[in-house]
Amino acid sequence: MWLSYLRFLLKSQNEHGLHSPFVYELVTRCFYNKTKYPEYEVLEAYRKELLEDNRKIEVNDFGAGSRVFKSKEREVAAIAKNVGIPRKRAKFLFRLAKYLDCRNILELGTSLGIGTTALALNKTAQITSIEGCPQTAEVAQNQLKKFGFVNVNLVIGEFEKVLGDIVESKNNVGSGEQVESGEWKVERKPQTQNHKQQTTFDLIYFDGHHTKEATLKYFELLLPTAHNDSVFVLDDIHWSAGMEEAWEIIKKHPMVRVSIDTFHLGLIFFRKEQVKQDFIIRL
Repeated sequence: MWLSYLRFLLKSQNEHGLHSPFVYELVTRCFYNKTKYPEYEVLEAYRKELLEDNRKIEVNDFGAGSRVFKSKEREVAAIAKNVGIPRKRAKFLFRLAKYLDCRNILELGTSLGIGTTALALNKTAQITSIEGCPQTAEVAQNQLKKFGFVNVNLVIGEFEKVLGDIVESKNNVGSGEQVESGEWKVERKPQTQNHKQQTTFDLIYFDGHHTKEATLKYFELLLPTAHNDSVFVLDDIHWSAGMEEAWEIIKKHPMVRVSIDTFHLGLIFFRKEQVKQDFIIRL
């Protein structure tokens, strides 16, 4: 990751020299927004309680596993310290959802709910968060309830199974024209009067199963839930060589118009009115 970070620093830029009005506004008004929102205090209080929780739980890793823990039995405090989303990124998630006025949000990977809290602090948003580990989800559920979050629906289960209930299969619509582009095959399907309205999300936060195969699978599965102004946020895009490969493939998808690499987080936009561009921006 250090080599990846060095390459990132050499290629990255800040708001200066951005020629996309949309990206320039996003960076100046959201990325580099220095406002001390009162919601940050709630985020810190939520994290602080977890860091003081010495209970041990059994964690089931369904994805790439942990580089820190060798045992399934882990202290809640240790999980919050070593695995939980860092303060800076949590604050950014809050600002991003607020700036883009995201109302319907999906999170893959609740963990202890720190990222969930960052998203849910936008009171107009409804969050669906999926967590595969029952004991981790129980800690998060109790913590979210304690802090009064009523806009979070925490679903326990394996991602693929749960997403099957949330996302209507694109195979339910009649056949249509297929367009091949690079490693992707996109099917443009005709709408019918009997076609059920597709669930759409304003923001999807991918924070689980940090492998190339899983990332690409969930990205493609959730593509039908994206609308023109949706944003997909992928965590740990430089976590491994496989994740970097997945990020490069996703950037080239024909539906993707703008990608922003902030090193730890990758942002994907589908705005048809945008010229296709890739950005590397320091957060």
